[in-house]
Amino acid sequence: MPRASVFDPAQLSLWGDAAPAAPALPTVAPASPPAPPAVPIAEVLTPATFRHPQANRELRLDGHGVGYLFRRARRKTIGFSVGTDGLTVSAPRWVTIGEIESALREKARWILAKLQEQGERARKAATQRIEWRDGTTLPFLGEPVIVLLDPRIAGAVLHTATDTLPGVPRLTLHVGLTHHAGGEQIRDVVQSWLQRQARRVFEERLRHYAAQLGVRWTRLSLSSAATRWGSASADGAIRLHWRLIHFALPTIDYVVAHELAHLRVMDHSPRFWDVVRSVIPDVERLRDGLRDEALPHFD
Repeated sequence: MPRASVFDPAQLSLWGDAAPAAPALPTVAPASPPAPPAVPIAEVLTPATFRHPQANRELRLDGHGVGYLFRRARRKTIGFSVGTDGLTVSAPRWVTIGEIESALREKARWILAKLQEQGERARKAATQRIEWRDGTTLPFLGEPVIVLLDPRIAGAVLHTATDTLPGVPRLTLHVGLTHHAGGEQIRDVVQSWLQRQARRVFEERLRHYAAQLGVRWTRLSLSSAATRWGSASADGAIRLHWRLIHFALPTIDYVVAHELAHLRVMDHSPRFWDVVRSVIPDVERLRDGLRDEALPHFD
Protein backbone atom coordinates (compact mmCIF):
# COMPACT_ATOMS: atom_id res chain seq x y z
CA MET A 1 0.00 0.00 0.00
CA PRO A 2 1.42 3.44 -0.80
CA ARG A 3 2.80 5.46 2.06
CA ALA A 4 0.00 7.72 3.25
CA SER A 5 1.94 10.21 5.26
CA VAL A 6 5.52 11.17 5.83
CA PHE A 7 6.93 13.04 8.79
CA ASP A 8 10.21 14.73 7.98
CA PRO A 9 11.34 17.31 10.54
CA ALA A 10 14.87 17.36 9.22
CA GLN A 11 13.62 18.13 5.74
CA LEU A 12 12.00 21.54 5.78
CA SER A 13 9.14 22.17 3.41
CA LEU A 14 9.48 25.56 1.79
CA TRP A 15 6.63 25.62 -0.70
CA GLY A 16 3.34 27.10 0.38
CA ASP A 17 4.66 28.77 3.52
CA ALA A 18 5.15 32.48 3.80
CA ALA A 19 8.78 33.55 3.77
CA PRO A 20 9.90 35.16 7.01
CA ALA A 21 9.16 38.86 7.07
CA ALA A 22 12.10 41.24 7.03
CA PRO A 23 12.89 42.52 10.54
CA ALA A 24 11.19 45.79 11.37
CA LEU A 25 13.44 48.83 11.55
CA PRO A 26 13.82 50.29 15.04
CA THR A 27 12.14 53.58 15.92
CA VAL A 28 14.71 56.35 15.57
CA ALA A 29 14.65 59.76 17.20
CA PRO A 30 14.54 62.65 14.69
CA ALA A 31 18.10 63.71 15.48
CA SER A 32 19.51 60.23 14.90
CA PRO A 33 20.82 59.15 11.51
CA PRO A 34 18.52 56.92 9.48
CA ALA A 35 18.87 53.16 9.91
CA PRO A 36 20.92 51.47 7.19
CA PRO A 37 19.03 49.51 4.56
CA ALA A 38 18.68 45.75 4.91
CA VAL A 39 21.70 43.91 3.54
CA PRO A 40 20.90 41.43 0.75
CA ILE A 41 21.58 37.82 1.69
CA ALA A 42 24.11 37.60 -1.14
CA GLU A 43 26.27 40.07 0.83
CA VAL A 44 25.73 38.30 4.17
CA LEU A 45 26.77 34.85 2.97
CA THR A 46 30.13 34.20 1.39
CA PRO A 47 29.44 33.05 -2.19
CA ALA A 48 29.22 29.28 -2.04
CA THR A 49 28.02 26.27 -3.95
CA PHE A 50 25.34 24.03 -2.48
CA ARG A 51 25.07 20.79 -4.41
CA HIS A 52 22.77 17.82 -3.82
CA PRO A 53 24.74 14.56 -4.33
CA GLN A 54 22.13 13.51 -6.93
CA ALA A 55 21.74 16.95 -8.50
CA ASN A 56 20.46 16.93 -12.06
CA ARG A 57 19.81 20.67 -12.44
CA GLU A 58 21.65 23.78 -11.34
CA LEU A 59 21.08 27.55 -11.12
CA ARG A 60 22.39 30.56 -9.29
CA LEU A 61 20.41 32.11 -6.44
CA ASP A 62 21.59 35.53 -5.28
CA GLY A 63 25.12 34.76 -6.46
CA HIS A 64 25.29 31.25 -4.96
CA GLY A 65 25.47 28.10 -7.06
CA VAL A 66 22.71 25.62 -6.16
CA GLY A 67 22.69 22.14 -7.63
CA TYR A 68 19.38 20.47 -6.88
CA LEU A 69 17.63 17.18 -7.40
CA PHE A 70 14.67 17.73 -9.72
CA ARG A 71 11.90 15.20 -10.30
CA ARG A 72 8.45 15.13 -11.79
CA ALA A 73 5.72 13.99 -9.43
CA ARG A 74 2.00 13.46 -9.28
CA ARG A 75 1.16 16.60 -7.39
CA LYS A 76 -0.71 19.85 -7.98
CA THR A 77 1.98 22.35 -7.01
CA ILE A 78 5.73 22.81 -7.04
CA GLY A 79 7.32 21.42 -3.88
CA PHE A 80 10.65 22.52 -2.38
CA SER A 81 12.42 20.72 0.45
CA VAL A 82 15.83 21.21 2.02
CA GLY A 83 17.29 18.17 3.75
CA THR A 84 20.69 16.95 4.78
CA ASP A 85 21.60 16.27 1.14
CA GLY A 86 20.50 19.68 -0.12
CA LEU A 87 17.62 21.04 -2.18
CA THR A 88 15.02 18.77 -3.78
CA VAL A 89 12.35 20.12 -6.12
CA SER A 90 9.23 18.21 -7.18
CA ALA A 91 6.79 19.50 -9.76
CA PRO A 92 3.84 18.27 -11.86
CA ARG A 93 4.53 17.48 -15.51
CA TRP A 94 2.67 20.49 -16.86
CA VAL A 95 4.89 23.05 -15.07
CA THR A 96 7.74 24.37 -17.23
CA ILE A 97 11.38 24.57 -16.14
CA GLY A 98 11.18 28.35 -16.49
CA GLU A 99 8.27 28.50 -14.06
CA ILE A 100 10.12 26.25 -11.62
CA GLU A 101 13.27 28.37 -11.70
CA SER A 102 11.21 31.53 -11.30
CA ALA A 103 9.64 30.02 -8.17
CA LEU A 104 13.10 29.09 -6.87
CA ARG A 105 14.36 32.64 -7.34
CA GLU A 106 11.30 33.95 -5.54
CA LYS A 107 12.18 31.79 -2.53
CA ALA A 108 15.95 32.29 -2.87
CA ARG A 109 16.49 33.99 0.49
CA TRP A 110 14.71 31.26 2.40
CA ILE A 111 16.29 28.41 0.43
CA LEU A 112 19.80 29.75 1.00
CA ALA A 113 19.13 30.22 4.71
CA LYS A 114 17.93 26.61 5.03
CA LEU A 115 20.92 25.31 3.06
CA GLN A 116 23.19 27.22 5.44
CA GLU A 117 21.37 25.69 8.43
CA GLN A 118 21.80 22.19 7.05
CA GLY A 119 25.51 22.84 6.48
CA GLU A 120 25.87 23.95 10.08
CA ARG A 121 24.04 20.82 11.24
CA ALA A 122 26.42 18.66 9.21
CA ARG A 123 29.46 20.44 10.68
CA LYS A 124 28.06 20.00 14.17
CA ALA A 125 27.46 16.29 13.53
CA ALA A 126 31.05 15.92 12.31
CA THR A 127 32.30 17.19 15.68
CA GLN A 128 30.24 14.46 17.37
CA ARG A 129 32.00 11.61 15.60
CA ILE A 130 32.21 8.55 17.84
CA GLU A 131 35.60 6.93 18.32
CA TRP A 132 34.74 3.26 18.84
CA ARG A 133 36.95 2.19 21.72
CA ASP A 134 36.81 1.24 25.39
CA GLY A 135 35.52 4.24 27.35
CA THR A 136 33.81 6.04 24.47
CA THR A 137 30.59 7.94 25.26
CA LEU A 138 27.36 8.25 23.27
CA PRO A 139 23.83 9.45 24.07
CA PHE A 140 21.04 7.06 25.04
CA LEU A 141 17.56 8.40 25.86
CA GLY A 142 19.08 11.84 26.31
CA GLU A 143 21.80 10.74 28.74
CA PRO A 144 25.48 9.98 28.12
CA VAL A 145 26.39 6.32 28.41
CA ILE A 146 29.99 5.09 28.71
CA VAL A 147 30.91 1.98 26.70
CA LEU A 148 33.11 -0.44 28.66
CA LEU A 149 34.62 -3.58 27.14
CA ASP A 150 34.01 -6.54 29.43
CA PRO A 151 34.87 -10.03 28.06
CA ARG A 152 33.19 -11.70 31.07
CA ILE A 153 29.69 -11.05 29.69
CA ALA A 154 27.80 -11.95 26.51
CA GLY A 155 26.28 -9.28 24.31
CA ALA A 156 25.74 -5.93 26.01
CA VAL A 157 24.35 -5.06 29.44
CA LEU A 158 23.39 -1.60 30.71
CA HIS A 159 24.37 -0.68 34.28
CA THR A 160 22.94 2.29 36.17
CA ALA A 161 24.90 3.80 39.06
CA THR A 162 23.12 5.63 41.87
CA ASP A 163 26.11 7.27 43.58
CA THR A 164 28.12 8.96 40.82
CA LEU A 165 29.81 12.31 41.29
CA PRO A 166 28.28 15.42 39.69
CA GLY A 167 29.04 15.52 35.97
CA VAL A 168 29.94 11.82 35.80
CA PRO A 169 27.59 9.70 33.62
CA ARG A 170 25.51 7.28 35.66
CA LEU A 171 25.03 4.85 32.75
CA THR A 172 27.62 2.34 31.58
CA LEU A 173 27.13 -0.16 28.76
CA HIS A 174 29.20 -3.28 29.33
CA VAL A 175 30.02 -4.90 25.99
CA GLY A 176 31.16 -8.52 25.80
CA LEU A 177 34.37 -7.94 23.84
CA THR A 178 38.06 -8.12 24.70
CA HIS A 179 40.16 -4.96 24.95
CA HIS A 180 41.76 -5.91 21.64
CA ALA A 181 38.45 -5.64 19.77
CA GLY A 182 38.43 -3.43 16.69
CA GLY A 183 36.29 -0.34 16.25
CA GLU A 184 33.89 -2.02 13.82
CA GLN A 185 33.26 -4.88 16.25
CA ILE A 186 32.46 -2.46 19.06
CA ARG A 187 30.22 -0.36 16.82
CA ASP A 188 28.27 -3.40 15.58
CA VAL A 189 27.58 -4.72 19.09
CA VAL A 190 26.56 -1.30 20.41
CA GLN A 191 24.41 -0.55 17.37
CA SER A 192 22.62 -3.89 17.70
CA TRP A 193 21.92 -3.16 21.37
CA LEU A 194 20.65 0.34 20.57
CA GLN A 195 18.29 -1.03 17.92
CA ARG A 196 16.86 -3.58 20.35
CA GLN A 197 16.28 -0.83 22.88
CA ALA A 198 14.71 1.35 20.18
CA ARG A 199 12.18 -1.33 19.29
CA ARG A 200 11.36 -1.94 22.95
CA VAL A 201 10.89 1.76 23.77
CA PHE A 202 9.04 2.61 20.55
CA GLU A 203 6.56 -0.25 20.96
CA GLU A 204 5.82 0.79 24.53
CA ARG A 205 5.28 4.44 23.51
CA LEU A 206 3.14 3.41 20.53
CA ARG A 207 0.88 1.39 22.81
CA HIS A 208 0.66 4.31 25.25
CA TYR A 209 -0.28 6.98 22.70
CA ALA A 210 -2.44 4.75 20.49
CA ALA A 211 -4.72 4.20 23.49
CA GLN A 212 -4.89 7.95 24.14
CA LEU A 213 -5.60 8.80 20.50
CA GLY A 214 -8.03 5.94 19.90
CA VAL A 215 -6.11 4.52 16.92
CA ARG A 216 -4.70 1.10 16.07
CA TRP A 217 -1.23 0.57 14.63
CA THR A 218 -0.49 -2.75 12.94
CA ARG A 219 3.30 -3.08 12.83
CA LEU A 220 6.50 -1.20 13.62
CA SER A 221 9.54 -1.08 11.35
CA LEU A 222 12.87 0.50 12.27
CA SER A 223 14.17 2.91 9.66
CA SER A 224 17.62 4.23 8.76
CA ALA A 225 16.33 6.88 6.34
CA ALA A 226 18.68 9.78 5.68
CA THR A 227 16.12 12.54 6.24
CA ARG A 228 12.94 11.12 7.80
CA TRP A 229 12.36 10.52 11.48
CA GLY A 230 9.19 8.54 10.84
CA SER A 231 6.25 7.76 8.60
CA ALA A 232 2.77 6.26 8.82
CA SER A 233 0.66 4.34 6.31
CA ALA A 234 -3.10 4.15 6.07
CA ASP A 235 -2.96 0.44 6.97
CA GLY A 236 -1.51 1.30 10.39
CA ALA A 237 2.13 0.53 9.60
CA ILE A 238 4.56 2.81 11.45
CA ARG A 239 8.22 3.39 10.61
CA LEU A 240 10.50 5.14 13.09
CA HIS A 241 14.17 5.95 12.74
CA TRP A 242 16.00 3.75 15.23
CA ARG A 243 18.43 6.52 16.12
CA LEU A 244 15.67 8.46 17.84
CA ILE A 245 16.76 6.30 20.78
CA HIS A 246 19.62 8.79 21.31
CA PHE A 247 17.11 11.49 22.28
CA ALA A 248 15.22 12.08 25.51
CA LEU A 249 11.80 10.47 25.91
CA PRO A 250 9.74 13.67 25.29
CA THR A 251 11.31 13.96 21.82
CA ILE A 252 10.56 10.31 21.05
CA ASP A 253 7.01 10.77 22.31
CA TYR A 254 6.51 13.72 19.96
CA VAL A 255 7.52 11.69 16.89
CA VAL A 256 5.46 8.68 17.99
CA ALA A 257 2.36 10.80 18.62
CA HIS A 258 2.91 12.63 15.32
CA GLU A 259 2.84 9.40 13.34
CA LEU A 260 -0.11 7.94 15.23
CA ALA A 261 -2.05 11.18 14.68
CA HIS A 262 -1.74 10.51 10.94
CA LEU A 263 -3.92 7.44 11.44
CA ARG A 264 -6.70 9.93 12.21
CA VAL A 265 -5.75 12.81 9.90
CA MET A 266 -3.64 12.06 6.82
CA ASP A 267 -2.26 15.56 6.28
CA HIS A 268 -0.70 18.43 8.19
CA SER A 269 -3.82 20.56 8.46
CA PRO A 270 -4.71 22.54 11.61
CA ARG A 271 -6.97 19.63 12.56
CA PHE A 272 -3.97 17.28 12.46
CA TRP A 273 -1.91 19.51 14.76
CA ASP A 274 -4.86 19.73 17.15
CA VAL A 275 -4.81 15.94 17.36
CA VAL A 276 -1.07 15.90 18.12
CA ARG A 277 -1.45 18.73 20.62
CA SER A 278 -4.17 16.81 22.47
CA VAL A 279 -1.47 14.44 23.78
CA ILE A 280 1.71 16.55 23.30
CA PRO A 281 0.81 20.07 24.49
CA ASP A 282 4.30 21.54 23.88
CA VAL A 283 4.42 20.28 20.30
CA GLU A 284 6.02 23.45 18.89
CA ARG A 285 8.96 23.37 21.31
CA LEU A 286 9.66 19.69 20.69
CA ARG A 287 9.28 20.02 16.92
CA ASP A 288 11.70 22.94 16.78
CA GLY A 289 14.09 21.20 19.15
CA LEU A 290 14.17 18.08 17.00
CA ARG A 291 15.19 20.16 14.00
CA ASP A 292 18.19 21.40 15.96
CA GLU A 293 19.25 17.98 17.25
CA ALA A 294 22.48 16.56 15.84
CA LEU A 295 23.05 12.82 15.89
CA PRO A 296 26.46 11.44 16.87
CA HIS A 297 28.32 10.39 13.76
CA PHE A 298 28.56 6.61 13.27
CA ASP A 299 31.42 5.43 11.01
